[in-house]
Amino acid sequence: MGELTIGAFARASRLSPKALRLYDELGLLVPARVDATTGYRYYTEAQLARARLVAWLRRVGMPLARIGAVCDLYETDPGAAGRDISAYWAQVETETAARRDLVTFLVGQLSGNPAGKGVEEMSDMRMRYAAGSDRGLVRAVNQDTAYAGSKLLAVADGFGDDGARASGAAVDALVALEESVRGGDVLNGLADAVDRVNALTGGGASGTTLTAILWTGSRLALVHVGDTRAYLLRGGDLSRITHDHTLVQSMIDAGTLTAEEAASHPQRALLLRALDGAEDHARPDLRLYDVEPGDRYLLCSDGLFTVVRPDDIRRVLGTAAQPEDAVRELIALALAAGGPDNVACAVADAVTAA
Repeated sequence: MGELTIGAFARASRLSPKALRLYDELGLLVPARVDATTGYRYYTEAQLARARLVAWLRRVGMPLARIGAVCDLYETDPGAAGRDISAYWAQVETETAARRDLVTFLVGQLSGNPAGKGVEEMSDMRMRYAAGSDRGLVRAVNQDTAYAGSKLLAVADGFGDDGARASGAAVDALVALEESVRGGDVLNGLADAVDRVNALTGGGASGTTLTAILWTGSRLALVHVGDTRAYLLRGGDLSRITHDHTLVQSMIDAGTLTAEEAASHPQRALLLRALDGAEDHARPDLRLYDVEPGDRYLLCSDGLFTVVRPDDIRRVLGTAAQPEDAVRELIALALAAGGPDNVACAVADAVTAA
């Protein structure tokens, strides 16, 4: 098979010579031969398939490190490579939806017509709330933390030797925002709080997940990292408003695993994002939602939703008269199911002020 000069290979692969030199340095696309005297790079036609895949993946914005992994996988298992690309794109779409909400919010702020200018303007609505946590029937200590206040709902699930401190610190950092953050500052405040907690969480051996909602005017701001969850019951319909940052969720997104299979997957607890001291793991989802009178919100750790059926969660949320009744009943259901993990939940109702 004849060799192609870097120029000829660039034209055939639709990659520039500059890009090819970079990919060589990164080990992503290594030439078949480099002339020892001139330093010229030569490629073979057999390398075109990998080169074209690199070009396509760069066009969709995939990071170079992940492109290398996909290309290596493609050479041994093209089907698996396709599934990995699908998982990547599902993640992109999720993050794009979150950024779209932020753009809408920023446009409103900068145009002088924000939706929900501040907590102080929420005069026709108030929140009823309750929170609770239990060690469960198996674990020696409780590393879950739950909090409910008039403006903030938060649940954190710690892990590792220092998990209880990590989850408590995460919630405490947000409690400090209840009275200090207003309107347009809320998303920055939540993001800064997450950064502070992550910086204090050491080395990856211990850490915490975190899901919280903070009310600002007629809207709520949500911050989410990990696999604690937030649900909304509106008009009798229960919907999950967070997306798990777990390996099994990425496989569900890619279509390689069903939700039923995920429940018994041996790596179902493997987190892709958490507050564990690693900067690249701590990217929170930040979103804004409109609040309507009659809304009921549930935040909970995986000690609840992995053992209590969705239908039972919806039933309790739909029938419990008060948030504290819902919290008590949900924790009781988790314990009745064996209580294999710590369980924490917080419930709040949006009600019209008397």
